[in-house]
Amino acid sequence: MTNSKETCLHPSRWRRFLQYIEVPTDPGVPNTPWLNRDLIPMPKERRTYKIWTYFIYWCITGLCISGYTTGSTLLAYGLDAQQAIVSLVIGGLIVGVLCVACGWMGERHHIGFTVACRFSWGMRGAYFPVIVRAFVIIFWDGLQAYWGGQAVAVTIGAIIPGFAHMKQTLAGGMLLTKDFIGIIIYYVFFLTAMRIPPERLQRPFIVSSAMFGGTLIGLVAWAVSNTHSGGPLFREPASPVHGGTGWAMLFGITAILGAWGGGTVGQSDWTRYANRPYAPTLSQFIAAPFCIIVCATIGIVVTSCAQEIVGSLIWEPFLLLATLQDYYNDSPRVRAAIFFAGLGCVCAQLGISIVLNSVSAGMDLSGVVPRYINIRRGAYLLAILGLASNPWQYLSNASTFLTVISSFGIFFAPFSGILLADYFVVRRCLIKLEDCYIGDERSIYWYYKGVHWRAPLAWVLGVFPTMPGLIMTTQNATAWNAWVRVFHIAFFVGLVISFVTFSFICWVSPPGNVGIGVPYHEEGGFDAESGEAEIGEKGAV
Repeated sequence: MTNSKETCLHPSRWRRFLQYIEVPTDPGVPNTPWLNRDLIPMPKERRTYKIWTYFIYWCITGLCISGYTTGSTLLAYGLDAQQAIVSLVIGGLIVGVLCVACGWMGERHHIGFTVACRFSWGMRGAYFPVIVRAFVIIFWDGLQAYWGGQAVAVTIGAIIPGFAHMKQTLAGGMLLTKDFIGIIIYYVFFLTAMRIPPERLQRPFIVSSAMFGGTLIGLVAWAVSNTHSGGPLFREPASPVHGGTGWAMLFGITAILGAWGGGTVGQSDWTRYANRPYAPTLSQFIAAPFCIIVCATIGIVVTSCAQEIVGSLIWEPFLLLATLQDYYNDSPRVRAAIFFAGLGCVCAQLGISIVLNSVSAGMDLSGVVPRYINIRRGAYLLAILGLASNPWQYLSNASTFLTVISSFGIFFAPFSGILLADYFVVRRCLIKLEDCYIGDERSIYWYYKGVHWRAPLAWVLGVFPTMPGLIMTTQNATAWNAWVRVFHIAFFVGLVISFVTFSFICWVSPPGNVGIGVPYHEEGGFDAESGEAEIGEKGAV
C-alpha cells in the first residue's frame, strides 16, 4: 500500500522539480518550449547599447589574442609581412560589411541568430544551425580558455618566479601543470563575469579593452625601440606554399573570414541591444576592420622584432611575456611589466569569450530548451564542455590549428548566405515576430512538419564543395589539388553558393509566407503571453 502511494506521488514530485529548475521569468514573459526572457524581441528597457558601446564591443572582438596571432596564419601561406597586412585590410573590410548585413535583423527586429533561424529553417529546422554553431563554439571556447589559462599562469609567474619555472606536466606531457592551474583560475573569473547580464556589460568591456590595449602598446613600444625597425619578417621575401601570391592572399583573406565567421553570423545577438536604429552600423563599418587590422599588424611587428631580440618566433603574446621574463633573468622591473601585460591578456580572453562565445552559444542552447536554459546557464554548460574538449590536444601543432580555424568557415558561411538571402532577397526584411514563437501549424514559419526544406538543401549545396578538401587536408597536410584549393577559399564558396541557391530555389518554388510581417519591431507590437491566442488558424506552407 505504501509503495502504491509513493508511486502516485512520484509524478507530482517530478513536476515540482521541473518547475523549480525552470529559468527565471519576467512579467508577461512565460517560459514555453519556444521562448523565455532571453529569446523574445529585446524590450526597450533592456536595449542599453549606444554607438560608443559598439565601438568598445569591437575593441573586445578585434583586439584579442586570436586577432593578434592572425599573422601566423597569413605567413604560413607564404605571404611576406607587407602582403599579410594588405590581406588584413581586405579581410577586415569584408568582415565589416558582413557584420552590418548579418546584424541588420537584430537592429531592426531585436531578435538574435537563434530566433532568426526559425523563419529561414522552420521552427524545428532551426535546431540544426543553432546546435551546429553551439557545437563549433565549444571548441573555440575551449581554445580561448586554454589561452586564458596560460595568460593567468604568466601573470602569477610574474609575482612568483618559482611558479613560472614549474616544469611538471599533465595529459601525457601536453599540458603544463601551471597552465592547468591557470585554466581553473581563469574559469572562476569567467563564471563570475557571466553573472552580469549582457545588457550591463559596458563597463567590464571598457576595462577589458583598455587593459589589453595597454598590453599591445607596451609590446610594440618595447619591440620597435629595441630593433629600430620592423624586424626580419619584413625583410623576408614572399614564398607562396601553393600557387602564386594572388592565391596565397585569397587563402589568407578566407582564413580571416573563417576566424571571424561566428562573430559575423551572430551579430544580431548583440545588435538587438541597440538603443536606437543604426547605433551599431558605424562601429561595424569602421571599428571592426580597424581593430582587426591594427591588432594583427601589431602581432606581426612584435613577433618579427622579438625574433631578432630573443631569437625565437613566438606568436602568442603570453608566451612571449614568459620568454621575456627568462630573457631578462627575472628582473623585478620586467616582472612588474609582465604582470600588467599578462593581466591585459587575461582580460582580453575574458572579454572575447563572453562576446563571441558564451552569450551567443548560451542563446543557442536556450533556443533548444528555453524552459530550463537561459544565456547564463548555457554559458556555464559551454564552459564545462569547452574544458572537456581538451584544447591542448588540437592545438599541439600548427597544421592542425590551421585546419581547425579554416574549417569553422565551412559551416558558418552557408548559414550566413541562407540567412542573408532569406531576409533581404526573399522576405524583403518583413518578419512576423509572433509566429517565430509558435510551435505548430498556426505559425507561418511551420512549413512542413516544422522544417523549411529549402534551407537544408541550400546549406548542403554550400558545404559539399569544400568537404573533400577538408578531409584531404586533415589526412595529409601537404595535399594539393583542386578540392584542397576550394577548401582554402571555403568561406567565399559557401557564402556565395548558399546565397545564390537559396534565392534561386525560393524564386522557382516560393514559400507561401513571403510578404507577411513588419519591417521593424514595433514597441508594444509583441505580446509573449497573448501572441499565440491572437494568431488565427493557418495552413502549413
